[in-house]
Amino acid sequence: MSVNVKRSAAIRSRQSVPRLGRSRMQGMGMIEVLVSVLVLAVGLLGIAAMQSLALRGGQSSLETSQAIMQANSIIEAMRANPTANYNIGKTCSAASITGTDVRANDLIAWVNAMKDTIGSGATDTTTCGEIVGCPGACLVRVYWDDSRAGNDQNGAARMVETGARI
Repeated sequence: MSVNVKRSAAIRSRQSVPRLGRSRMQGMGMIEVLVSVLVLAVGLLGIAAMQSLALRGGQSSLETSQAIMQANSIIEAMRANPTANYNIGKTCSAASITGTDVRANDLIAWVNAMKDTIGSGATDTTTCGEIVGCPGACLVRVYWDDSRAGNDQNGAARMVETGARI
């Protein structure tokens, strides 16, 4: 008899718990799914925009570092040849540098290296170099177009000036 009492108690306890029928079960609605997809899309677009800005800032930083290295390279060439006069006006083409001496070869190599590292190659007309005040307190200026990096200030023209005593 005790077995029947236990069974009837178990049946009663199962019956007392309300069961959820199919009519009460609900999933996510279509509008909820669309809103969550919209929020996700806006978030991903924000991440893509931040990535683009970071890449442009990195490009500008790279070009500035390259300009400083190119200025230092011509300064080292001037130190190796201290008697030569390395003064040149703003020069954007290695073809405009005349001569076959060490000074001319250094300047031609410098202008070509600037165009290769900072500019867009030999046909680039915006990457230029200038040296004034030599021998003595030399100023080396490197000019380039920074529009690829998204810098729209001053028509995207950038300049780095490095001074050295030769």
